[in-house]
Amino acid sequence: MSEKIVVNNLVKVFGNKPHIALKKLEEGWNKNEILEKTGQTIGIKNVSFSVNEGEIFVIIGLSGSGKSTLIRCLNLLNKPTSGEIIVDGENIVEYDKEKLMKFRQEKIAMVFQQFGLFTHRTVLENVEYGLEIRNVDKDERRRIALESIEEVGLKGWENKMPDELSGGMQQRVGLARALANDPDVLLMDEPFSALDPLIRRDMQLELLDLQWKLKKTIIFITHDINEAFKLGDRVAVMKDGSIVQIGTPEEI
Repeated sequence: MSEKIVVNNLVKVFGNKPHIALKKLEEGWNKNEILEKTGQTIGIKNVSFSVNEGEIFVIIGLSGSGKSTLIRCLNLLNKPTSGEIIVDGENIVEYDKEKLMKFRQEKIAMVFQQFGLFTHRTVLENVEYGLEIRNVDKDERRRIALESIEEVGLKGWENKMPDELSGGMQQRVGLARALANDPDVLLMDEPFSALDPLIRRDMQLELLDLQWKLKKTIIFITHDINEAFKLGDRVAVMKDGSIVQIGTPEEI
């Protein structure tokens, strides 16, 4: 199985003097010492891991462990302070604005905990949105969007508005919108944590079924160990901004 993503020594510092925090980090200071002495916040520190093509790689950690900061670095919503993010052999940290835009439009998509749907657009129009941004022909984007809607089990709901849908259905729309762009990599930041337990279980099964068919490379964030073990081919455990363990659910 080939490596799709390789992350090397990734650091993210929040603050206006990140170089000072980096120096202190190299000297062995911990996060609390750096915050107290410099006013800079270490989001993640010296994170390294790889993700294989076609696997679900789950990152688990408590609130504040750095997992959401990390996943936002992977599409440069958070610009890393130092380190590399290699995707298909290219360090995306070095991308200029044009290459980054192309990367976000074509190779990677993100599904958030908050559904992020446009309330004034129908289900179909929400799913079409990414294709519209890419100037895909109207008939073609409708065809692709309808396929994605059917894939997530919402056929027949195309013309409904978001406020007519349950939370689970809204998250399915978010997933369909991400899949419509046919990304290689899907980033999922606690996408099911706002759902009630029964709907959450259904969405987990739905994701596993979709993954069996589509074979995407998925990085999935959660704080729920049962969800991590159910979904993950491999699981990384985060604590205090660092990855402290990586392995299969059986190994962990």
